[in-house]
Amino acid sequence: MAATSPANIFILAGQSNMAGRGGVSKDPTTDKNVWDGYIPPESQPNQSIFRFTADMVWEQAREPLHWDIDVVKTNGVGPGMPFANELLAKAGPSIGTIGLVPCAIGGSHLREWVKGTNRYTKLVERMKRSEEHGGKVKGFFWYQGESDAAVEEEAKSYERELSKFFTDLRADMNHPDLPIILVKIVTHDFFISPDFEFKEEVWNAQEAVTQKLPNIRMVDGRVAVGNFDEGLNEDRGHLNVKSEVNLGKMFAHSYYSNFAHFIS
Repeated sequence: MAATSPANIFILAGQSNMAGRGGVSKDPTTDKNVWDGYIPPESQPNQSIFRFTADMVWEQAREPLHWDIDVVKTNGVGPGMPFANELLAKAGPSIGTIGLVPCAIGGSHLREWVKGTNRYTKLVERMKRSEEHGGKVKGFFWYQGESDAAVEEEAKSYERELSKFFTDLRADMNHPDLPIILVKIVTHDFFISPDFEFKEEVWNAQEAVTQKLPNIRMVDGRVAVGNFDEGLNEDRGHLNVKSEVNLGKMFAHSYYSNFAHFIS
C-alpha cells in the first residue's frame, strides 16, 4: 500500500467500456461471463502506477482495475492501464507517479450520476479522498452514454444533463479548469438496433458539450475499435482487449497534447 497519494491522479468514470470488458466472454457451460486473464503488454503493472481501491487506499495498479468497484459485473481489461503506461512513456519519469481512481459502473445511465444522487456523492468522495495525502486530480475520463441512447427522453436531455454534471463536479472539487476527456460512444452505431435508436442525439450532445465547456476534449471510440469485426467482443456490445488498449493510448495522446501543463 502507498503511504502517500500519487502525484498525478486520474478518474475513470462511466459505464462498462470504461470499467473494462476486454477479454470477457460467456462460458458456454455455465452461461456466465468470465475473464480470460490475459493482460497485454500495454496493460502490465508498473511501479509508478497505482490504483485507489474500493476501501480508498492506494495499491499498485493491475488489471482488472474495477474488480472491486463494478462488483455485479465481470471485469477485464479496460483503458486505464494502457493510458497510464502510455502517458509515462510520453511524458517521462519526471512527472512522478500516476494514480487511477476506478469509478465506472456497467449499464449506468447519466441520471444515476448527476448531483443529488448517491453515485454522485460517492464519486466526489472518492475524488476528494484520493487527494488526501498530497496528490492532485489532474484529469477526468468519461465513457458513458450507451444506456441513454436507448431512452428518447434521456438522449434528448443528455446535453443539458452532461453539461450540468461536469460543471457541478468541477465546482464541488474546487477545480474549475479540471481537464475532462470523454469518449464518443461507438458500440451500437454500426448495426440497426431499435434498442439504441437515439444514439445520434447522444453523439450530438457529446459534441456540443465539448464545444461549450472549457478544457474538454473528445476522442472517437470508433477510431479505437477500427474494424468492427475485429474490435469488439463476441457480444458485439463491448470493446475487446485490442480496442481497450487503443482507447487508453488515445486518452494519453489527447491528454498530453492538450493538458501536459497540468502534469509538468
